[in-house]
Amino acid sequence: MRLNPNLTWKLVEKRLAEESSPTRARNLELVLAHMKAEARADIEGVVATLTEKPKYIIHSSPDVELMNPNGSKDAVRAFYDATIVQTGAHRLEYACDRVVVDDDAVFTEGVMRMAYPGKTLVAMGIEVDDQDAYYLSEYRMGVVWPVDHSEDRLTGEEVYSGGDGFEGIADRKISLEDIAALEAA
Repeated sequence: MRLNPNLTWKLVEKRLAEESSPTRARNLELVLAHMKAEARADIEGVVATLTEKPKYIIHSSPDVELMNPNGSKDAVRAFYDATIVQTGAHRLEYACDRVVVDDDAVFTEGVMRMAYPGKTLVAMGIEVDDQDAYYLSEYRMGVVWPVDHSEDRLTGEEVYSGGDGFEGIADRKISLEDIAALEAA
């Protein structure tokens, strides 16, 4: 198994290169910047792509306040800190196989893979054979990236996912050598 974070934005870049509408190109550029900041675990870079009052909707966890930051950049910072930085799961690959763009939003769909440290999984109550290894969470995901034209920023994310990425995760062990390095921005 390999994980290549650079695949996350390849289809977005391809779609951007083909786009003739300035509005749609700007929408794709926002998503591209957001994706690259996430891959670097750069919370401030992520927040820079968002409106002053962003809203995230994680449809698989609609009642978990932390997972659905709403109305403030500080709530988004807390979300990324808790889910990406503190867990050590910032090594991710969103292998998009569909990108759709219009004047008001971008839609991406593909397989999300995140490398979780064994220690994090043990803390979550998941048994693994090597706490020093990494394990891949894997699930299908679709994201709507709405755009606020008055601020020229994303209003957040609306995330739809299928499957439990942690089911069978102990069988998807990888090492750091299996994770491709980020390409220069």
